[in-house]
Amino acid sequence: MKIEKKELPKCQLELIIELSTEELQPYLEEAAVEISKNKKIQGFRPGKAPLNIVIQNAGEMFVYQTAGNFAVEGTIYKALDQEKLEIVDQPKIEVQKLAPGNPFIYKATVDLVPNIEVCDFDSIKVKPSKEVKIEQKDIDKVMEDLRKMRAKDSLQDKTTEKGDKVELNFDTFVDNVPIDGGQAKKHQLVIGEGRMIPGFEDNLIGMKADEEKEFKLNFPKKYHAQNLAGKEATFKIKITGVFKVELPKVDDEFGKSMGLKDLASLKSNVESNLKQEKETKEKQRVELELLEKLITASKFDDLPDVLIDQETHKMLHEMKDNVARQGMNFDDYLKHMKKSEADLRLDFTPDAIKRVKTGLLIRAIAKQENIQANEKDLHEELERTLASYKLNPAYADKLDQLEKEIRSENAKQYFSNVIINRNTLEMLKAKIVNRD
Repeated sequence: MKIEKKELPKCQLELIIELSTEELQPYLEEAAVEISKNKKIQGFRPGKAPLNIVIQNAGEMFVYQTAGNFAVEGTIYKALDQEKLEIVDQPKIEVQKLAPGNPFIYKATVDLVPNIEVCDFDSIKVKPSKEVKIEQKDIDKVMEDLRKMRAKDSLQDKTTEKGDKVELNFDTFVDNVPIDGGQAKKHQLVIGEGRMIPGFEDNLIGMKADEEKEFKLNFPKKYHAQNLAGKEATFKIKITGVFKVELPKVDDEFGKSMGLKDLASLKSNVESNLKQEKETKEKQRVELELLEKLITASKFDDLPDVLIDQETHKMLHEMKDNVARQGMNFDDYLKHMKKSEADLRLDFTPDAIKRVKTGLLIRAIAKQENIQANEKDLHEELERTLASYKLNPAYADKLDQLEKEIRSENAKQYFSNVIINRNTLEMLKAKIVNRD
């Protein structure tokens, strides 16, 4: 097998691979077996007809094309191993010469793992996590949110006041034109919670059910929809219901209603959860700072486009999942944002590049430091993942299939990478964070 190499931009490489007629012969024999399994040839059992008979019955070029496919499958990864090449995507194959009595030549274009010059760890300094403190106001806010979750409301025949829940229809206009997403039917809000733009809820005070009103307000200058920021809007509203909101008392019974022993237990649980949440965020902040400094100080070859495309594709699907979890239609979301999927992909590109560099850097450092996943860690990771599914009733009727998938070789490779990445990050933190 002859191999010629040609370097291309952005970590691509072109391989011209040539098989002699002798090297192609086994693949012709394999093609004959495969074709004769599926095509009835008189006088021969399926898969038993000799090559010359298969050629007579199926056509010479069909046999050669089938053999060419087998030859590519049988030689491309041998060629990559022979040249010690690490690729990041499936090779793109183009047959250049396939004819009876001639060598078989094909071109393979591959995207290579880019070279990374990992920085000297001693040049990086990251301050350790800050001590997490939970203030009383943090606990009070959560307790108030819990009260609102357990609030009861009752329909009233009265004028609205602060603290009431109202149900209303509204339409929004800018320059007498209805704005996208500026309409709602039977929308509910609690007056005073500040869910709407400043001034909107104040205009609802003193109204009764079936009463209508029109008023003007300016959108905030720093509004998430830039096309509306700072603009004057006209709101036409109709109150369809007024509800008195009754919040539960904060006492031991309230603690019990939340599944805990008493009020003190509830407050202790809230404080513990807040502390854990803040500690997690602080840990993530340190890790992010560490990785950003390592990326800045290290040197990367040009990244293959395919890696950036894959990451932006992944980020787009993450956004679609988030939008769906919020009960929104993704097409409606795009209309509201006045963007297309192509716009989002472009917006994602800087972060996609950063995510690709992070993954490649951790991979390079793990290789440099010989960090691997041992069988014990892999077994524990698999069992922990499987146990989490067993605790979730939603997967009760899928456990057998999930267990089969989790114990597959592909899954083991995935979990192995997870462990290696985690251990590499811990090693970096041990070497760089907390260092004087």
